[in-house]
Amino acid sequence: MATFELEIFEQTSTYYELRLSSGGGQPQTRGLDKAAVDELVALVQRDYSSAADAQKVFGADRLTELGTQLTAFLDGDGRWLAPMLAHPDGSVLRITAEHRLRHLPWELLVAKESGFLSVAGRAPLLPVRAVGTHATPNGPAAPGNRPLRVLFMAASPEGVEPVLNFEGEEARILDATQRTGTDLVVEESGSLEGLQFLSRNYGAGHFDVLHLTGHATTNAGGGPPVFLVENEFGAPATATADQIAQAMQGRWPRLVFVSGCLTADAPEDGLFPSMSETLVQAGAPAVLGWALPVGDVSATDFAAALYRALADGLGLDQAVIEARRHLYQERSPYWHLLRVYADRSPLAPMVTPLNTEDREPPQVLAASQQFLDPQTQLSRVASRAEFVGRRRVIQRCLRALKQRAGTSDAVQGLLLAGMGGLGKSSLASRLLERMPTHQRAVWFGHVDLTKFRELTAKIQFSSPEQLVEATKLLDNEQIPLLARLTFLLGNRGPLGKKPCLFVFDDFETGNLDTRTDGSRVLTPEMAGILPALLQAIRDTGSPSRVIITSRYRFPEPAGTRIAVEGLESLTLVEQIKKIANLKNLRSDSSLDPAIRASAIEAADGNPRLLDWLDRIVADPGLDITGLLAAIKAEADRFRRETVLAGNLLDSQHPEMHRMLAKVNVVNLPVPAATVHALHQHPDADRHLTRAVELGLLEEGTDPETRQPRYYVSNVLHPLIHDLLTDDDYTEACAAAAQSLHQLWVLDTTTPDTSR
Repeated sequence: MATFELEIFEQTSTYYELRLSSGGGQPQTRGLDKAAVDELVALVQRDYSSAADAQKVFGADRLTELGTQLTAFLDGDGRWLAPMLAHPDGSVLRITAEHRLRHLPWELLVAKESGFLSVAGRAPLLPVRAVGTHATPNGPAAPGNRPLRVLFMAASPEGVEPVLNFEGEEARILDATQRTGTDLVVEESGSLEGLQFLSRNYGAGHFDVLHLTGHATTNAGGGPPVFLVENEFGAPATATADQIAQAMQGRWPRLVFVSGCLTADAPEDGLFPSMSETLVQAGAPAVLGWALPVGDVSATDFAAALYRALADGLGLDQAVIEARRHLYQERSPYWHLLRVYADRSPLAPMVTPLNTEDREPPQVLAASQQFLDPQTQLSRVASRAEFVGRRRVIQRCLRALKQRAGTSDAVQGLLLAGMGGLGKSSLASRLLERMPTHQRAVWFGHVDLTKFRELTAKIQFSSPEQLVEATKLLDNEQIPLLARLTFLLGNRGPLGKKPCLFVFDDFETGNLDTRTDGSRVLTPEMAGILPALLQAIRDTGSPSRVIITSRYRFPEPAGTRIAVEGLESLTLVEQIKKIANLKNLRSDSSLDPAIRASAIEAADGNPRLLDWLDRIVADPGLDITGLLAAIKAEADRFRRETVLAGNLLDSQHPEMHRMLAKVNVVNLPVPAATVHALHQHPDADRHLTRAVELGLLEEGTDPETRQPRYYVSNVLHPLIHDLLTDDDYTEACAAAAQSLHQLWVLDTTTPDTSR
């Protein structure tokens, strides 16, 4: 694409000069009274933001009027646009001007023949706000002969509304680039510390794009724009452009996309530069941002189209034009809000096209194909594009898995525990994808020594010799398993330089024995495997880790540490995101609203049950009465499989049943103190612990207090609701209300430490 330079500067206090140049030739110049400039700026300030906010219909006349005014200002009497329109492939217009003029919506420039030039089918025009004179040293970097590499960080602090569908944005990017493949690495903490850690670990030049998605704002009382990020525990924190730059420490990729409202807005009429402009000043070669509030769906649509074009090998200039044109064609009212800021570095392609000779394959692979049903060989987990929610859980799990050996918080393993259908296996798959530097070895169900030795077929070794060495080592039963694994994971062993995540999925099947009191312990076979693996990780200081998914909890092997993360039913926000991905239960389907409501109520936030019911309600042979009966039957089948298997519930103490029934009167997770207020029994602690161990009571973590909280899923309701009389129910409701009022209203500064 051709490049033109537009400079607008104040020549005197009453006179401006405009200068247009291209290719080093003689620039065209003309003068303009300051009054004309002031009039244009006042017009845009009066009309543009309101037009963007109020525009609900595509092609509002007011945008065309503004574009006409801007075109007349630029074109003048000399038809300055003519040479730009002479390039069929399009042109880049680099704008250098004072703050009031550089932030005008140049994306609205129009031509009679083409309409809005920034989305024109022929000779499109890309306005770029030029920042400084810096350029990539030694000329443009050659495109990488590999897939596009994107570092994706979503910030979703607790209590910040609306909650953005960042999972959907990630999924759309992956889907849009599926043909070419994209190495999309996710920074899950949403914090500046996490961004700094990950960018440092990969080093300068690894990523092509840094994509930051979340909420941004400009301070009403003045000051620079800020991006809302998360602190260590997911609470809101603010980050200025300078703080983001400090986190990157000069390790800038070719493009930074700050996808949040107002990230390209210069507050106080330009007194403060926009966040996007400041990031370029700090060293980022090119930055994309939004000038005004933008819809979540449109921002995601733009990102998907942008990365599809970049992954196909197009230059950044062409990719932005294609993505903006996509929004325009989809009749999005936000098509003109995207801004490009850049230094003097070329807006060149970042990667080669798909079929380029010797092009590298993607390195970040989906983990769903490693969680296959042994009979059907179909994936048993949510795909990377289907997974939603569990953000705080994932953050805690990753913190545990990434703790360095020798630190006080270091663990060798992670147990994901909870009732069936809550998504433990899907969460394990997600964790594998969030740690792409680790190899993966996944076993399903019962594992003995023979199955465990299949490890050598599950991972990649640096050489055939290492594979042979590892195979001989694992097969040598004359050496204790601990000694074999210690050598395998040690610095000189085959896995010393290639850490691995060892996953035991559906661990309760064949790997746990039941004691007479109902608790679970390792089977003799597993007692010879798991402790040895955990001890070998501990003794070698290996970054390898073990992940276990199980309905039931069990004592951790002596001398080792396993972090435990209990899964809860989906929150309301997570459930909304989950349902939006379901073909029949989502709100825009043709399903009868009463059927939809019944199915969602029956599932009560259980992901697997939602999936099952979504298939049932699609049965064309059932009428409304039949569908309601089918929903009830499927929910009953789910209870039998997940709750009543092996008489799990019936075998427990009657007082535990009463505790569950009492806690079930509260339809939200409650602290331990409230459980004790409801279940005033000498063995309350034992009943609470046992119910959690067996997955009958969900144990999660309160995001504010970081203390345990407990919830009885409504899936259990039909099995326990008859245990309370009307008087018992009334008494339980009163006890819960008094306890929660004391904890959540009167004693908000006192953490709940009861257990």
